[in-house]
Amino acid sequence: MRIYRAKNYQELSRKAANIISAQIIIKPNCVLGLATGSSPIGTYRQLTEWYEKGDLDFREVKTVNLDEYVGLSGTDHQSYRYFMNDNLFNHVNIDRQNTNVPNGKAADLQAECKRYNELIRSLGGIDMQLLGIGRNGHIGFNEPEEAFEKETHIVNLTDSTIEANARLFDNIADVPGQAITMGIKSIMQAKRILLIASGKDKADAIQKTLFGPVSPKVPASILQIHQNLTVVADDDALSECGLGSEGMIVC
Repeated sequence: MRIYRAKNYQELSRKAANIISAQIIIKPNCVLGLATGSSPIGTYRQLTEWYEKGDLDFREVKTVNLDEYVGLSGTDHQSYRYFMNDNLFNHVNIDRQNTNVPNGKAADLQAECKRYNELIRSLGGIDMQLLGIGRNGHIGFNEPEEAFEKETHIVNLTDSTIEANARLFDNIADVPGQAITMGIKSIMQAKRILLIASGKDKADAIQKTLFGPVSPKVPASILQIHQNLTVVADDDALSECGLGSEGMIVC
């Protein structure tokens, strides 16, 4: 794995965007796996800025998002479809037909999970998967469990995840209790994985993810065995890893 240490969130966002932009330039019709939440917002802003300068072209890019809340339509301001439109898709020249987010309002949720798995396969898999990380080590909405979930599935969100996401809703009671999420197998089959993390509240999860035992109790720990993992994290997120002050560490 390669670990890039950033001084702050701004530097982290620029470095992550640089890695993603290189993927797009090398393979203009690449398939990007995308994430939501606060961590990638700066990265998406940087990608938008480079697009506006004429440095990036999204016309052939295809995307698959990690997850979506059950019960929210894509027009709901709290949905992850809305988040992606608002933070990236509305600001670049991507074909909206090439952007994919699970349907949280599907009448048959199990059929929707199957459809999403088949969609990823039909695209030839994911060239680069962007991930954030939860304070309990979840990636996507793969919560700590007794076993790793393989493919797209329905998950009951933990109290800690609901609490962490409550800041985005008017009331904690409004946070959906379930989500559709891409599974660990789908994530691990991506050709490249880019994990980003910022802040002291992610330090314990990052330490356990990168240097603890591989365990479904810390879902992100499975990333240790991926052959092409890049981590971009700021000083605070890396504060419990004892890695020194180098700009890049290869483990």
